[in-house]
Amino acid sequence: MIGARTTAGVPPWSMAVAAMLAVQLSNALSVPVIEQVGAGATAWLRMCFGAVFLWMIARPALRSLRGKDIPALIALGVVTGFMTTFFLAAVERIPLGTAVAIEFLGPLTVAGLMSKHHNALVWPLLALVGVVLLTEPWHGRIDLAGVGFALAAGTCWGLYNLLTQHVGDRFSGISGLSLTIPVASLATLPVGLPQVIGGEFSWWVLAVAAGIALITPVIAFGLEMLALRRMTHTAFGTLLSIEPAFGILIGLLVLSQQPTLMQLAGIGLVIVAGTAAQRGSKRPVSPTQPVT
Repeated sequence: MIGARTTAGVPPWSMAVAAMLAVQLSNALSVPVIEQVGAGATAWLRMCFGAVFLWMIARPALRSLRGKDIPALIALGVVTGFMTTFFLAAVERIPLGTAVAIEFLGPLTVAGLMSKHHNALVWPLLALVGVVLLTEPWHGRIDLAGVGFALAAGTCWGLYNLLTQHVGDRFSGISGLSLTIPVASLATLPVGLPQVIGGEFSWWVLAVAAGIALITPVIAFGLEMLALRRMTHTAFGTLLSIEPAFGILIGLLVLSQQPTLMQLAGIGLVIVAGTAAQRGSKRPVSPTQPVT
């Protein structure tokens, strides 16, 4: 089980890096499922299986819930569900590394807005230049729907980081996830269930979706929540600057998506922008008593 005690001696940055790799691996492995039932159904199945696994290993103490906890839990659940849905819809249309770089504009903008330095918003603009190099619109082959879904996922990602840190302060280990992921499955049900019914459903889809759910949301989101309890928004958002590189790497190894030199230059700009936005440091653990 992923818990605060078992990860007490683990640096938060290493948990965040492991989470990033797990997220991108699960997204790449989702492609065959998307081809069968669609992005919405794939996201929904991942949330459903994730909820089952989390309740098996980290059932929360429901009686300890406070009224003021509920809005944040619901908001995080909805944001998590649609962050995954929008991103998988993007991956269905554009390369994984490009989708991650576009999505990264969300948390990077949050890092800039929350920075005490007034010039911090220049870095999201630099990252935007990198995204333009990635999408190469001058070739006339940009998929606007894919870009739009990635931007929507990025908006959800920025909100997700803020809400995850808040919920992580209140609930120890991954008990907060065992409350938010069921909400995510309910929020995405109207999109996912019709696609499951109308898609080319095969029983292997359930097995693959269950395996992916164990990677993300269970392991990856659990590690993110634990890392965010000990890091600032800006430090975490900056560390995420290497995630587009992970997207390119996983896309190449798993999906055989070969980037061009121009796209590699775009990824480089996104990473530079994220690294330059670094203004934070280790975050003290919240004094709020967490729920076990």
